[in-house]
Amino acid sequence: MSALVELAALASSGDDTAARQLLAKVRPAMTRTIAAVLGPKHPEVEDVAQESMIGFLRALAAFRGDCHPAGYASRIALHTALRARRRAKVERMRSDTLARLTPRETTALPSEEAAGERCRTLMRDLLEDLPSEQAEALALRVVLGWSLEEVALATGAPVNTVRSRVRLAKEALRRRIEASPNLLDALGVTS
Repeated sequence: MSALVELAALASSGDDTAARQLLAKVRPAMTRTIAAVLGPKHPEVEDVAQESMIGFLRALAAFRGDCHPAGYASRIALHTALRARRRAKVERMRSDTLARLTPRETTALPSEEAAGERCRTLMRDLLEDLPSEQAEALALRVVLGWSLEEVALATGAPVNTVRSRVRLAKEALRRRIEASPNLLDALGVTS
């Protein structure tokens, strides 16, 4: 880890070679995070990755080396991807309004793969509606599989606060899913 922290310090001071090497090391983690939030086939994954890497390089001045640079980069990627999802949601709402003006007939049943993707999309949308601290904690803990301690270190919050945020996020998701028969059916949840 110390080699990456040193690379981060060099990149922060304006060393272009160090910045390129650092980006090469953290890009896979950033891309995985973005794909987890947006979906691996989302058309903006690469654009959001570029935006995240720029944000990461800009944020290096504030990087203290308290956590792994890849974790720091993944957190920036998470925030960037969540913002991109919110922007896409607004655009989707606009295009959905236009699409309602021209009704489409669908007679084919969705395949299991399409149903699974719909379920993942619904879960991402539900995550997007949570308060940002809860969404971040839940995404880091569940989507990325980080331990409570890793999430606490990355977010600067105490472990018990992280535990509470994850619990509150899960409860909010559970309430929202249970309150909507459409969500229950779409997610295949039995009550």
